[in-house]
Amino acid sequence: MTISIPCQRDLFDIPDDVAWLNCAQMSPTMRSVAEAGEAAIRRKEHPWTISPVDFFTDSEIARGLFADVVNANPDEVAIVPSASYGMAIAAQNLSVGPDNRILVLDEQFPSNLYVWSELAKRTGARIDVVPRPDDDDWTAAILNRIGPDIAIAALPNNHWTDGGLIDLEQIGAALRDVGAALAVDATQSLGAMPFDVRRVRPDFLVAACYKWMLGPYSLGFLYVDPKHHAGQPIEHNWITRAGSEDFSDLVNYRDDYQPGARRFDMGERANFGLMPQAIAALRQILDWGVDNIQATLSARTGEIAARARGMGIDSVSQGLRAGHFLGLRFEGGVPEGLGARLAAEKIHISVRGASVRVTPHLYTNDEDIERFFDALGRAP
Repeated sequence: MTISIPCQRDLFDIPDDVAWLNCAQMSPTMRSVAEAGEAAIRRKEHPWTISPVDFFTDSEIARGLFADVVNANPDEVAIVPSASYGMAIAAQNLSVGPDNRILVLDEQFPSNLYVWSELAKRTGARIDVVPRPDDDDWTAAILNRIGPDIAIAALPNNHWTDGGLIDLEQIGAALRDVGAALAVDATQSLGAMPFDVRRVRPDFLVAACYKWMLGPYSLGFLYVDPKHHAGQPIEHNWITRAGSEDFSDLVNYRDDYQPGARRFDMGERANFGLMPQAIAALRQILDWGVDNIQATLSARTGEIAARARGMGIDSVSQGLRAGHFLGLRFEGGVPEGLGARLAAEKIHISVRGASVRVTPHLYTNDEDIERFFDALGRAP
């Protein structure tokens, strides 16, 4: 049973006069995560306290915590610096030919587009862009484009501009029926929206940490389906090779790899400054429960959407929108300079495409919402 989580603002360093309704751009760092990061930075002041085993310990803890978030096995998780890095690994290990299509969404985030455009150029495949559906039903629009010539669908869990929801479980099943692969960039959902790799069965799933996983910048995680575990990494570093725990034996080079998806880990994955922050953030998310986070944020965005509709401002309906995510649509387009005017009052949203993106989190309180609507009502 899900529960509503009370406001957690005291866990963050957010002044009372700041309304940060922009988690989809970047989350604030929790106090516990900042403390973990500060201690980690201080640790390198004394490098003699860092032993060879420490190059492996925290990364394995973080790998396991992320696996818990997506219902995976730790052996199925690689550590990456960004979503684009994860998608590059996917592109390196998925087959496509000149008679194939690669499916993407209209206005999809660039990190899950450019790599596929380059792959299409190299192979002669065609990028097939699913137009934005008039009824906001992305799932139906995508299903209608799936056919035997589809090789890859590169999709998010929800659209990054307005939260439009994609039913990846249903789409994944349809893709498997035609022998196509699914590569998911879940940066705008993981940590705030439940995801089960056993149900969706993606070939690859990547998420950067700095948004809904409340972690540091320049760190992310990649789920890799076991059928790709013998694949080709995009870089070759010492720590991913078998036996790398024995520093004295690194002069004897190895062709074999650490087990599972570890062969795809980025270089310097131990990252003594960032990894403790990711661990602290993931532990807090798991303690809250992703189902509970989603239920709490869904109630908050539902209230905002209903109130905005009373002002004549539309959004994707709740059944077709990810619960943690809201994109407001103004008749006649987004008022010019709205984002800057709100920011001047320390009310922070973002404009993406034709939407004003309002993305609260557990630190959001009622006063933030009142200030937002007060400023919105005064906007020309």
